[in-house]
Parts: sequence; structure tokens; C-alpha cells
Amino acid sequence: MQELLLEVNGLKKYFPIKGGVLGRKKGEVKAVDQVSFFVRKGETLGIVGESGCGKSTTGRLIMRLIEASDGTIKFEDKDITKMSKQELRKIRRDIQMVFQDPFASLNPRHTVQRILEEPLIVHGIGSKEERKKRVNEMLEVVGLSSYHAKRYPHQFSGGQRQRIGIARALMTKPKLVILDEPVSALDVSIQAQVLNLLKDIQKEFGLTYIFIAHDLGVVKHISDRVGVMYLGRLIELAESEEIYGNPKHPYTKALLSAVPVPDPTVKRNRIPLTGELPSPSNPPSGCAFHTRCRDCFDLCNKTKPEYREIKNGHYVACHLYNR
Repeated sequence: MQELLLEVNGLKKYFPIKGGVLGRKKGEVKAVDQVSFFVRKGETLGIVGESGCGKSTTGRLIMRLIEASDGTIKFEDKDITKMSKQELRKIRRDIQMVFQDPFASLNPRHTVQRILEEPLIVHGIGSKEERKKRVNEMLEVVGLSSYHAKRYPHQFSGGQRQRIGIARALMTKPKLVILDEPVSALDVSIQAQVLNLLKDIQKEFGLTYIFIAHDLGVVKHISDRVGVMYLGRLIELAESEEIYGNPKHPYTKALLSAVPVPDPTVKRNRIPLTGELPSPSNPPSGCAFHTRCRDCFDLCNKTKPEYREIKNGHYVACHLYNR
């Protein structure tokens, strides 16, 4: 078994809802609620779910771009949640992030040279000449040329900008890269290029990925294991082949039934999801999915299902498997 790089236990993030003249707390949004998983060295863990399920918030909590309400995040057996800013600064060399929007995540006032150099300057890595050499090397790695370093972000296409974002994340030679929907803003033809690039880079540098996306087809292409989130909770997690070949949770089954198949002769049995996604500020009692689940029975309305391992490496939070 591969060595664990990251362990997340009981992670929570509740955002307060304030109102009234005095701005008092009226309630809270449970963006991430009791999420637990681990990531092995060298693997890719995919995290999928509908918009608003808490997957991007989970990625930002791991980076400590936002502070957790509760739970622990251990990176190489060190608890990130209890670290001082000084200690966290050192760890950030080893954990980097590629953001969703390549148009918003690059500073339009800086050249590519300056954008890529910045992580090295912040961490005090290398001399001016060494930094310039590293910038040129990383541009070549992501399929761009050294002469692109003198240009500004607006002079590039969306796919090229995302390559620059990937190059920036790799500048400090990280161990873990969190990819927050890195291809959702790109055309389908460009998506394939960026995904293949990410796989090649992972092999070359021995990287570990957390790949956050809402597109199950994209996640299947790159992930070793896949976790499915719904309304702030992780409801199923297993090896990629197991999730796609033998899904257990009714929500996972419904998501997979909607994935297009590039063969017009194949008939898919669609599982339509009825009703609206409940509000995370006022989630349903019991199982959060019971209001949209066709397999729902009495216990689902009253009791929250336990997230547990039902067979080797396959975790599910569903009463159908807890009886």
C-alpha cells in the first residue's frame, strides 16, 4: 500500500448567516459537514458533485485559504489546521492550487515572467538568473515557449492561460496539487489537451492530485479514486473502476446515468432526480438526499446515515447498506 500524503478527518466549514439591524447570527450554511478521506502519494483523488455541494470549499480548506470550523487536515502527518502562519508558509511550498478561472486567476498587470517568478520570490528560492531559468523550463514543460515569458495574460487563449496557471503551481516543486475545476472554463477539445498534460506532468514529477470537478466524464479520465459529495457531505468514495462500474449510492447512480455515451446505439436508463437541491442553510432532516431519492424509506427521513466502509476501500453513507 502506498504511503499516505494527506488525511482529512471530520472537516467542517459553517458560514454564519447574519441579519437585522445589529447583524446578529440568524443561522449558518453548512458548506462542508463532517468530510473525511485520505490521499496516497502519487495518486489522483477526484471529488465530484453538483454546484454548491462544497467540493471547492473543501479544496480551499486544505490550502487554508479559509479556516475550518472543525476537523483536522494532516499533511505528511503534520496537522495543518493548528499551524502558525510561519509554519504554514513552509508547507505551502509543498501544496499548490490551480484555480478554475484562468481569466481571473492571473494578474493582468504582470508579465508571465513575473507571475511565474512570484512563488519563488515569496519563498526565497534561487537567484534572479536561476528563477529566470526555472520559468523558461516550466513554460516548456506545459507546452509553451520561453519567449511567452515577456507577454501579458490577455495575449493568450483560455487553454494557454490555464497552462500558465499549471506552470505557476509547479514552480515550487510541490508534492500535492489541488486542481479546482481546471478545465470547466475551456472548450472540449482544449480540455483533453490540458488533462493529458496533467497526466504527463504527474508521471514526470511524481505529483499527487486532488481533482475537483462536476463532470464525471472528465474525472473518470484522470482519477484513481473518486469521492462524490452532496450538500456538504461525502456520500460515496471508491476506486474509479468501482464507482463507474458498481455505484452504490442512489445519487451516484443518478449522476452516472446522465453521463453521455459517444455511441448512438447504446440506450441509457436515465434516473431523473426529482425536486430541487435543498438549501445548505436549511438541510432536510435525516439523510440530506431523501427528498430526491426514489429508494427512500422511513429511516431516511429521521436518521442521518453513517459514512462507512461496506467493502474493501468502498465507503458509502446510505441506509440501504447500513441495515
